[in-house]
Amino acid sequence: MASQLRVDEIQSSITNTVLIGNTVSAPSIVVGDKFINSSGVGIGSTTTAGRNAGVGTAAGTLIYNSTDGEVQVWAGTRWDTLSNIPFSAASPTVTADTASRPGWAVFTFTSPGSLIASGSPGPVEYLVLAGGGGGGSIWSIGGGGGGAGGYRAGSLTLAPGTYPITVGGGGNGGTAGSGGGMTNGADSIFGSITSNGGGRGGGTPFTTGADGGSGGGGRWSGHAGGSGNTPPTAPPQGNNGGSGATSSTNYGAAGGGGAGTAGEPGSGPTGGAGGDGASSSITGSVVTRAGGGGGGVSNYSQPGGTGGAGGPGGGGTGGSPAGAATAGTTNLGGGGGGAYGGTNSPNTSGPAGNGGSGIVIIAYPTA
Repeated sequence: MASQLRVDEIQSSITNTVLIGNTVSAPSIVVGDKFINSSGVGIGSTTTAGRNAGVGTAAGTLIYNSTDGEVQVWAGTRWDTLSNIPFSAASPTVTADTASRPGWAVFTFTSPGSLIASGSPGPVEYLVLAGGGGGGSIWSIGGGGGGAGGYRAGSLTLAPGTYPITVGGGGNGGTAGSGGGMTNGADSIFGSITSNGGGRGGGTPFTTGADGGSGGGGRWSGHAGGSGNTPPTAPPQGNNGGSGATSSTNYGAAGGGGAGTAGEPGSGPTGGAGGDGASSSITGSVVTRAGGGGGGVSNYSQPGGTGGAGGPGGGGTGGSPAGAATAGTTNLGGGGGGAYGGTNSPNTSGPAGNGGSGIVIIAYPTA
Protein backbone atom coordinates (compact mmCIF):
# COMPACT_ATOMS: atom_id res chain seq x y z
CA MET A 1 0.00 0.00 0.00
CA ALA A 2 1.38 3.45 -0.89
CA SER A 3 2.61 5.60 2.04
CA GLN A 4 1.95 8.87 0.18
CA LEU A 5 -1.02 10.26 -1.71
CA ARG A 6 -0.14 11.93 -5.00
CA VAL A 7 -2.73 13.89 -6.94
CA ASP A 8 -1.90 11.92 -10.13
CA GLU A 9 -2.04 8.59 -8.24
CA ILE A 10 -5.16 9.15 -6.12
CA GLN A 11 -6.98 6.19 -7.66
CA SER A 12 -4.15 3.77 -6.89
CA SER A 13 -3.84 5.14 -3.33
CA ILE A 14 -7.53 5.26 -2.52
CA THR A 15 -7.31 2.42 0.02
CA ASN A 16 -5.50 4.56 2.61
CA THR A 17 -7.52 7.68 1.84
CA VAL A 18 -10.64 8.69 3.75
CA LEU A 19 -12.96 11.39 2.48
CA ILE A 20 -14.98 13.05 5.26
CA GLY A 21 -17.15 15.82 3.89
CA ASN A 22 -14.68 18.08 2.07
CA THR A 23 -11.70 16.80 4.10
CA VAL A 24 -9.18 14.29 2.76
CA SER A 25 -7.41 12.19 5.39
CA ALA A 26 -4.19 10.52 4.24
CA PRO A 27 -0.69 9.70 5.56
CA SER A 28 0.82 12.33 3.25
CA ILE A 29 -0.15 14.57 0.35
CA VAL A 30 2.47 15.33 -2.30
CA VAL A 31 2.22 17.67 -5.28
CA GLY A 32 5.47 17.84 -7.22
CA ASP A 33 8.16 18.78 -4.70
CA LYS A 34 5.58 20.15 -2.21
CA PHE A 35 4.19 17.95 0.54
CA ILE A 36 2.14 17.90 3.72
CA ASN A 37 2.52 15.17 6.32
CA SER A 38 2.45 14.73 10.08
CA SER A 39 6.12 15.73 10.38
CA GLY A 40 6.02 19.04 8.50
CA VAL A 41 5.23 21.02 5.38
CA GLY A 42 7.54 21.16 2.36
CA ILE A 43 7.14 24.33 0.31
CA GLY A 44 9.47 23.30 -2.47
CA SER A 45 12.66 24.84 -3.76
CA THR A 46 13.36 27.19 -6.66
CA THR A 47 16.01 29.63 -7.81
CA THR A 48 15.77 33.40 -8.09
CA ALA A 49 15.21 32.99 -11.82
CA GLY A 50 12.44 30.47 -11.23
CA ARG A 51 10.92 32.68 -8.55
CA ASN A 52 10.87 35.72 -10.82
CA ALA A 53 9.15 33.72 -13.52
CA GLY A 54 6.25 33.20 -11.13
CA VAL A 55 5.65 36.76 -9.90
CA GLY A 56 2.06 36.52 -11.05
CA THR A 57 1.32 34.09 -8.23
CA ALA A 58 -1.10 34.76 -5.40
CA ALA A 59 -0.06 36.98 -2.48
CA GLY A 60 1.05 34.90 0.47
CA THR A 61 2.76 32.22 -1.63
CA LEU A 62 5.83 30.77 0.12
CA ILE A 63 8.98 29.47 -1.56
CA TYR A 64 12.46 28.39 -0.58
CA ASN A 65 14.90 30.39 -2.72
CA SER A 66 17.96 28.18 -3.14
CA THR A 67 19.90 31.04 -4.76
CA ASP A 68 19.54 33.23 -1.65
CA GLY A 69 19.19 30.37 0.83
CA GLU A 70 16.08 32.00 2.34
CA VAL A 71 12.35 31.37 2.74
CA GLN A 72 10.45 34.13 0.96
CA VAL A 73 6.84 35.24 0.60
CA TRP A 74 5.16 37.04 -2.30
CA ALA A 75 3.52 40.18 -0.85
CA GLY A 76 1.59 41.00 -4.02
CA THR A 77 4.13 43.54 -5.29
CA ARG A 78 7.45 42.20 -3.99
CA TRP A 79 9.19 39.18 -2.50
CA ASP A 80 9.91 39.57 1.23
CA THR A 81 12.30 37.43 3.22
CA LEU A 82 10.43 35.93 6.17
CA SER A 83 13.16 37.13 8.53
CA ASN A 84 12.74 40.69 7.22
CA ILE A 85 9.03 41.25 6.68
CA PRO A 86 8.39 44.97 7.31
CA PHE A 87 6.98 45.88 10.72
CA SER A 88 3.31 46.78 10.85
CA ALA A 89 0.68 47.25 13.53
CA ALA A 90 -3.09 47.17 13.78
CA SER A 91 -5.73 47.44 16.46
CA PRO A 92 -9.18 45.87 16.77
CA THR A 93 -10.34 48.91 18.75
CA VAL A 94 -8.64 51.95 17.15
CA THR A 95 -8.22 53.00 13.52
CA ALA A 96 -4.77 54.34 12.67
CA ASP A 97 -4.49 57.96 11.53
CA THR A 98 -2.16 58.09 8.51
CA ALA A 99 -2.94 61.66 7.42
CA SER A 100 -2.02 63.95 10.32
CA ARG A 101 1.64 62.89 10.40
CA PRO A 102 2.81 62.01 6.88
CA GLY A 103 4.75 58.77 6.70
CA TRP A 104 3.46 57.57 10.07
CA ALA A 105 0.53 55.56 11.41
CA VAL A 106 -0.76 56.99 14.70
CA PHE A 107 -2.98 55.03 17.11
CA THR A 108 -4.74 57.12 19.77
CA PHE A 109 -6.37 55.26 22.66
CA THR A 110 -8.79 57.11 24.94
CA SER A 111 -10.22 53.89 26.37
CA PRO A 112 -8.91 50.33 26.87
CA GLY A 113 -7.85 48.39 23.80
CA SER A 114 -4.91 46.55 22.28
CA LEU A 115 -2.22 46.90 19.63
CA ILE A 116 -1.18 43.93 17.47
CA ALA A 117 2.34 44.09 16.02
CA SER A 118 3.44 41.82 13.16
CA GLY A 119 6.42 41.31 10.85
CA SER A 120 9.96 41.97 12.01
CA PRO A 121 10.57 43.90 15.27
CA GLY A 122 10.19 47.58 14.49
CA PRO A 123 10.57 51.06 16.02
CA VAL A 124 7.60 52.81 17.60
CA GLU A 125 7.13 56.05 19.47
CA TYR A 126 4.83 56.12 22.48
CA LEU A 127 3.16 58.54 24.86
CA VAL A 128 1.56 57.00 27.92
CA LEU A 129 -0.32 59.48 30.14
CA ALA A 130 -2.17 58.53 33.33
CA GLY A 131 -5.23 60.17 34.86
CA GLY A 132 -4.78 63.35 36.92
CA GLY A 133 -5.46 63.46 40.66
CA GLY A 134 -8.58 65.05 42.12
CA GLY A 135 -8.36 68.39 43.91
CA GLY A 136 -8.60 68.53 47.72
CA SER A 137 -11.33 70.19 49.78
CA ILE A 138 -12.02 71.27 53.38
CA TRP A 139 -14.68 73.29 55.21
CA SER A 140 -13.15 76.75 55.35
CA ILE A 141 -9.62 76.44 53.99
CA GLY A 142 -8.53 76.14 50.37
CA GLY A 143 -7.76 72.64 49.11
CA GLY A 144 -4.61 71.65 47.26
CA GLY A 145 -4.63 71.10 43.50
CA GLY A 146 -4.39 67.58 42.11
CA GLY A 147 -1.17 66.37 40.51
CA ALA A 148 -1.04 65.62 36.81
CA GLY A 149 -1.04 62.04 35.63
CA GLY A 150 2.34 60.40 35.09
CA TYR A 151 3.75 61.28 31.65
CA ARG A 152 6.07 58.88 29.83
CA ALA A 153 7.18 59.36 26.24
CA GLY A 154 9.92 57.80 24.19
CA SER A 155 10.68 55.14 21.59
CA LEU A 156 11.32 51.42 21.63
CA THR A 157 11.63 48.40 19.35
CA LEU A 158 8.39 46.45 19.42
CA ALA A 159 8.45 42.71 18.81
CA PRO A 160 5.52 40.93 17.13
CA GLY A 161 2.69 40.22 19.55
CA THR A 162 -0.45 41.63 21.17
CA TYR A 163 -0.05 44.50 23.62
CA PRO A 164 -2.95 45.40 25.96
CA ILE A 165 -3.69 49.10 26.47
CA THR A 166 -5.08 50.60 29.69
CA VAL A 167 -6.15 54.25 29.86
CA GLY A 168 -6.41 55.68 33.37
CA GLY A 169 -9.37 57.79 34.49
CA GLY A 170 -9.08 60.99 36.50
CA GLY A 171 -9.37 60.97 40.29
CA ASN A 172 -12.38 62.35 42.16
CA GLY A 173 -12.28 65.87 43.54
CA GLY A 174 -13.19 66.42 47.19
CA THR A 175 -16.79 67.15 48.10
CA ALA A 176 -18.04 70.57 49.20
CA GLY A 177 -18.16 71.47 52.87
CA SER A 178 -16.73 68.80 55.11
CA GLY A 179 -14.27 67.67 52.43
CA GLY A 180 -13.19 64.11 51.74
CA GLY A 181 -13.76 61.89 48.75
CA MET A 182 -10.68 62.96 46.79
CA THR A 183 -8.69 60.23 45.07
CA ASN A 184 -5.59 59.73 42.95
CA GLY A 185 -5.85 59.30 39.20
CA ALA A 186 -5.64 55.81 37.70
CA ASP A 187 -2.61 54.33 35.90
CA SER A 188 -2.23 54.04 32.12
CA ILE A 189 -0.36 51.06 30.66
CA PHE A 190 1.13 50.07 27.31
CA GLY A 191 2.95 46.73 27.46
CA SER A 192 5.82 47.18 29.92
CA ILE A 193 5.33 50.97 30.16
CA THR A 194 3.26 52.12 33.15
CA SER A 195 2.47 55.75 33.95
CA ASN A 196 1.12 56.31 37.44
CA GLY A 197 -1.96 58.32 38.35
CA GLY A 198 -1.54 61.84 39.69
CA GLY A 199 -1.72 62.42 43.45
CA ARG A 200 -4.87 63.97 44.98
CA GLY A 201 -4.65 67.39 46.60
CA GLY A 202 -4.55 67.99 50.34
CA GLY A 203 -7.64 68.92 52.35
CA THR A 204 -9.69 66.84 54.82
CA PRO A 205 -8.97 64.25 56.07
CA PHE A 206 -5.66 64.33 54.17
CA THR A 207 -3.72 67.53 54.84
CA THR A 208 -0.76 66.84 52.56
CA GLY A 209 -0.85 66.16 48.85
CA ALA A 210 -0.57 62.53 47.80
CA ASP A 211 2.35 61.01 45.94
CA GLY A 212 1.84 59.94 42.34
CA GLY A 213 2.96 60.44 38.76
CA SER A 214 2.99 64.11 39.80
CA GLY A 215 2.30 64.98 43.42
CA GLY A 216 -0.80 66.75 44.72
CA GLY A 217 -0.56 70.19 46.32
CA GLY A 218 -0.74 70.61 50.11
CA ARG A 219 -3.50 72.53 51.85
CA TRP A 220 -2.98 75.78 53.80
CA SER A 221 -0.77 76.02 56.93
CA GLY A 222 2.41 74.84 55.29
CA HIS A 223 1.29 71.29 54.62
CA ALA A 224 3.58 69.58 52.15
CA GLY A 225 2.84 68.58 48.63
CA GLY A 226 3.08 64.99 47.44
CA SER A 227 6.14 63.59 45.72
CA GLY A 228 6.09 63.25 41.96
CA ASN A 229 7.72 60.49 39.91
CA THR A 230 6.32 57.90 42.31
CA PRO A 231 7.28 55.14 41.77
CA PRO A 232 10.44 56.44 40.09
CA THR A 233 11.01 56.15 36.36
CA ALA A 234 13.82 57.40 34.13
CA PRO A 235 13.31 59.97 32.78
CA PRO A 236 10.95 61.21 35.54
CA GLN A 237 7.25 60.92 34.83
CA GLY A 238 6.29 64.01 36.86
CA ASN A 239 7.08 66.57 39.56
CA ASN A 240 6.26 67.39 43.18
CA GLY A 241 3.23 69.27 44.40
CA GLY A 242 3.76 72.60 46.19
CA SER A 243 3.33 73.35 49.91
CA GLY A 244 0.41 75.31 51.31
CA ALA A 245 0.86 78.91 52.43
CA THR A 246 1.65 79.66 56.08
CA SER A 247 0.07 83.12 55.99
CA SER A 248 -3.16 83.61 57.95
CA THR A 249 -4.58 85.75 55.16
CA ASN A 250 -6.89 83.91 52.79
CA TYR A 251 -5.27 80.54 53.33
CA GLY A 252 -3.89 79.80 49.87
CA ALA A 253 -3.36 76.12 49.09
CA ALA A 254 -0.69 74.80 46.74
CA GLY A 255 -0.83 73.72 43.15
CA GLY A 256 -0.30 70.14 42.03
CA GLY A 257 2.81 69.14 40.13
CA GLY A 258 2.89 68.84 36.36
CA ALA A 259 4.93 66.82 33.90
CA GLY A 260 7.19 69.82 33.22
CA THR A 261 7.53 71.68 36.54
CA ALA A 262 6.59 71.40 40.22
CA GLY A 263 3.40 72.93 41.61
CA GLU A 264 3.74 76.39 43.09
CA PRO A 265 3.25 77.02 46.82
CA GLY A 266 0.28 78.97 48.07
CA SER A 267 1.00 82.62 48.86
CA GLY A 268 -1.58 83.89 51.28
CA PRO A 269 -4.33 85.46 49.18
CA THR A 270 -3.49 83.41 46.10
CA GLY A 271 -3.58 79.69 45.52
CA GLY A 272 -0.47 78.17 43.99
CA ALA A 273 -0.48 77.59 40.26
CA GLY A 274 -0.37 74.04 38.94
CA GLY A 275 2.90 72.85 37.43
CA ASP A 276 3.44 73.11 33.70
CA GLY A 277 2.74 70.16 31.44
CA ALA A 278 4.94 68.71 28.71
CA SER A 279 4.60 69.06 24.93
CA SER A 280 4.68 66.36 22.26
CA SER A 281 4.20 66.25 18.49
CA ILE A 282 3.63 62.48 18.28
CA THR A 283 0.31 63.01 16.48
CA GLY A 284 1.76 65.49 13.99
CA SER A 285 0.64 68.55 15.98
CA VAL A 286 2.24 70.03 19.10
CA VAL A 287 0.02 69.34 22.13
CA THR A 288 0.74 70.14 25.79
CA ARG A 289 -0.52 67.63 28.34
CA ALA A 290 -0.25 66.80 32.07
CA GLY A 291 -0.62 70.19 33.75
CA GLY A 292 -1.14 70.32 37.53
CA GLY A 293 -4.30 71.63 39.21
CA GLY A 294 -4.28 75.07 40.87
CA GLY A 295 -4.73 75.46 44.64
CA GLY A 296 -7.88 76.88 46.14
CA VAL A 297 -8.24 79.79 48.61
CA SER A 298 -10.50 80.65 51.51
CA ASN A 299 -12.12 83.81 52.90
CA TYR A 300 -11.88 82.41 56.43
CA SER A 301 -10.43 85.65 57.79
CA GLN A 302 -11.39 88.15 55.12
CA PRO A 303 -13.06 88.08 51.72
CA GLY A 304 -11.17 87.95 48.47
CA GLY A 305 -8.39 85.81 47.17
CA THR A 306 -7.61 84.27 43.81
CA GLY A 307 -7.59 80.60 42.98
CA GLY A 308 -4.39 79.19 41.52
CA ALA A 309 -4.17 78.88 37.76
CA GLY A 310 -4.23 75.43 36.25
CA GLY A 311 -0.93 74.34 34.74
CA PRO A 312 -0.69 74.54 30.93
CA GLY A 313 -1.69 71.13 29.65
CA GLY A 314 -5.14 70.64 31.10
CA GLY A 315 -4.78 71.56 34.78
CA GLY A 316 -7.95 72.73 36.52
CA THR A 317 -8.25 76.16 38.18
CA GLY A 318 -8.38 76.46 41.97
CA GLY A 319 -11.61 77.63 43.59
CA SER A 320 -12.17 81.14 45.00
CA PRO A 321 -15.07 83.47 45.88
CA ALA A 322 -15.14 84.36 42.19
CA GLY A 323 -15.76 80.82 40.99
CA ALA A 324 -15.70 77.13 41.81
CA ALA A 325 -12.74 74.89 41.10
CA THR A 326 -12.63 73.33 37.65
CA ALA A 327 -11.76 69.83 36.51
CA GLY A 328 -8.65 68.72 34.68
CA THR A 329 -9.15 68.35 30.94
CA THR A 330 -10.29 65.00 29.57
CA ASN A 331 -7.50 63.00 27.85
CA LEU A 332 -4.89 65.59 28.87
CA GLY A 333 -4.32 64.04 32.31
CA GLY A 334 -4.55 67.39 34.14
CA GLY A 335 -4.97 67.63 37.90
CA GLY A 336 -8.25 68.92 39.33
CA GLY A 337 -8.38 72.37 40.91
CA GLY A 338 -8.42 72.59 44.72
CA ALA A 339 -11.70 73.63 46.34
CA TYR A 340 -12.68 77.06 47.63
CA GLY A 341 -13.04 77.06 51.41
CA GLY A 342 -15.97 79.26 52.37
CA THR A 343 -17.77 79.83 55.63
CA ASN A 344 -19.03 76.99 57.78
CA SER A 345 -22.44 78.41 58.60
CA PRO A 346 -23.95 78.89 56.19
CA ASN A 347 -21.82 76.55 54.12
CA THR A 348 -20.38 78.46 51.19
CA SER A 349 -17.53 76.07 50.42
CA GLY A 350 -17.27 74.57 46.96
CA PRO A 351 -16.30 71.14 45.62
CA ALA A 352 -12.89 70.45 44.15
CA GLY A 353 -12.33 69.60 40.50
CA ASN A 354 -11.95 66.04 39.23
CA GLY A 355 -8.75 65.01 37.50
CA GLY A 356 -8.68 64.65 33.73
CA SER A 357 -8.44 61.21 32.14
CA GLY A 358 -5.26 60.04 30.45
CA ILE A 359 -4.40 58.84 26.96
CA VAL A 360 -2.10 56.36 25.18
CA ILE A 361 -0.68 57.20 21.74
CA ILE A 362 1.51 54.89 19.65
CA ALA A 363 3.04 55.78 16.27
CA TYR A 364 5.28 53.93 13.83
CA PRO A 365 6.84 54.94 10.47
CA THR A 366 5.18 53.49 7.40
CA ALA A 367 7.42 55.12 4.79
